[in-house]
Amino acid sequence: MEPFKKLSAIAAPFPQKNVDTDFIIRVERCTGTPREQLGSHAFEMARFLKDGSPDPDFVLNQPRYRGAQILVCGEFFGTGSSREMAVWALAGMGIRCLIAPSFGQIFYGNCFQNGVLPIVLDERAIEELAATAGTGAAMTVDLVQRQLWIGDSAPLPFQIDDLRRESLLAGLDVIGLTLQDSALISRWQQADRARRPWIWDPVSTASSVVTH
Repeated sequence: MEPFKKLSAIAAPFPQKNVDTDFIIRVERCTGTPREQLGSHAFEMARFLKDGSPDPDFVLNQPRYRGAQILVCGEFFGTGSSREMAVWALAGMGIRCLIAPSFGQIFYGNCFQNGVLPIVLDERAIEELAATAGTGAAMTVDLVQRQLWIGDSAPLPFQIDDLRRESLLAGLDVIGLTLQDSALISRWQQADRARRPWIWDPVSTASSVVTH
């Protein structure tokens, strides 16, 4: 996945609370729709009118927010089912960062596995960011420094787990991060087989070694 280090982009206010994964991507789109096409169906219940044309009232269809890569969201964004396709759909329409007071727990974890940065801030900060986003000034999110700002405003710090931060900076999911240490893992396996041969299945020993 694409590494995330520093992003300067349009931020769109999306204050609706309890946005669940079914609202983000409808369940019928989760089967038979190629991953690379899910972005065109994101938020379709609100994004399009019944005739399939864009709804001009939907925030991401408004001219000043077209191409937004950051969403300033309401609380409990991404609740509901655990479908990873919700993150795929958001990423497919160009969203790289979500900022909210809270997220659905599984959705939050899925973001990190797919190159999307979810940031948790308190409601007052969210309200201020959503209001400032309406000025059209770009928001900058700096994952290296763990801070964000809009225009010339003072940087606002945010917290993020060190391992998840490392994952996004490197553009690797947890498996990719683990495989970076494949040589170390292999050496440990070989040493442990010599030290405790009775716990290793001799038939599967060769295939159990991590390769790189």
